[in-house]
Amino acid sequence: MVAASGRAPAACALLLLLLLALGAVAAAVDASQEEEVSPGSPAPAPSPASSIDCGRACAARCQLSSRQNLCRRACGSCCARCHCVPPGTAGNHDVCPCYAAITTRGGRPKCP
Repeated sequence: MVAASGRAPAACALLLLLLLALGAVAAAVDASQEEEVSPGSPAPAPSPASSIDCGRACAARCQLSSRQNLCRRACGSCCARCHCVPPGTAGNHDVCPCYAAITTRGGRPKCP
């Protein structure tokens, strides 16, 4: 019975040592993740979802369309999905690749 009681403090000490080591590893991981974002780097750009007015952007995009209501409806759904509308009345799809990638079920470009 004396041998059993001698093991309990050793097991507790080992468990305590393991918990301390685990805490040190967790602190090191947290510190390394904080170092990835350097303090001298510029702040991330604001989310485009909150900065674009789809109605105004689509009205400008569709102003020369012969079917303005259809154009605005298609542009509005694309803008809501991509949070951007290419500048100008046509083309410029390289500015907003998501806008250019949306297609109809027939495979044609959906966004004007």
